[in-house]
Amino acid sequence: MANVYVTSIETFSGKSAVCVGLGLRFRHDGLKVGYMKPVNVAARPGPKGPEDDDVAFIKEAFNLSEPLEVLGPVALTPAMTDRILRGEDDTDYEAVLRAAYDQVCSGCDVVILEGGATLREGYIVGLSTPRVAEMLDARPLVVIRWEEARMIDNALTARVRLGDPMIGVILNTVPQNRVEYAEKVVRPFLERKGIPVLAILPRDRVLQSASVSELAEGLGAHILACGDKLETLVENVMVGAMNVDSALSYFRRTPNKAVITGGDRADIQLAALETSTRCLILTGNIMPNPMILTRAEEAGVPVLLCQQDTLTAVEIVEGYFGRSRFQQRDKIERFSKMLEERMDFDRLYEVLELKRA
Repeated sequence: MANVYVTSIETFSGKSAVCVGLGLRFRHDGLKVGYMKPVNVAARPGPKGPEDDDVAFIKEAFNLSEPLEVLGPVALTPAMTDRILRGEDDTDYEAVLRAAYDQVCSGCDVVILEGGATLREGYIVGLSTPRVAEMLDARPLVVIRWEEARMIDNALTARVRLGDPMIGVILNTVPQNRVEYAEKVVRPFLERKGIPVLAILPRDRVLQSASVSELAEGLGAHILACGDKLETLVENVMVGAMNVDSALSYFRRTPNKAVITGGDRADIQLAALETSTRCLILTGNIMPNPMILTRAEEAGVPVLLCQQDTLTAVEIVEGYFGRSRFQQRDKIERFSKMLEERMDFDRLYEVLELKRA
């Protein structure tokens, strides 16, 4: 049996997406796949214990039988961290992790372990990424988000900290105009440094997009229309602050967008609804004209009402692009296809000593 530990240097690198993509490919190849997230130091408190959206999502996506507390055995809420700091927690977290892993790996050909947000997590309970990899005899695969200034150092840092067990790296969200450079310059450099590059994945608007529900949550908005369309993905954002004569041509330039405008700008709202708009965000807590809601229902466009002014709403919404949850079918299908086309699975299978069923 093989264990692959998908980890990263920083948040929003694409770990969960890679876990799902690998799991789907392994299952397609006839392998029995297990999954767990060994350590999470930023879990949310819930009515039944710590909660982790990634673990809950992958449990459902792979139809896993193990309970959430087994799939995410060491999940620390702020209250739990406080008890550890005060010396009030004598839990043997290594034993907890080992018991959960033994349950997850039973009957599996390969287990996908999802790492924390960075390589610095887990030390508080003696379960750093290198320690977990050693404990579970896992091979780390590091997902690195493209950043001109720090990307190479991030890859080299991972190699030093994880050592020989490290399988290699996946370079993610590479700008389209830098893909050739990544292939011809960055990949050979890292390979010469002993860091295999298993995939170079270009930036994709769909994968960088945010769902309407995420935007509504971030804004604390009320849903005024099309509450059944909240999983629609928004790829762009535009501000409706122009005069009505130029609004229609302006909105036609950009597809799959959220339009942010004042609740009293019915003319702008109607123009937006005549183009490829994924949602209307009305600011200032000003209720729109009822005809806007009628037209939005006809067009299938959610309408969100928020208290913020337009500038603040734009700042909040833009913060979600490239940092949203990977939990929509469109994103899963898109990423899995990209991984299939660009991942060196033959090399991965060889390193993990896996054979297709």
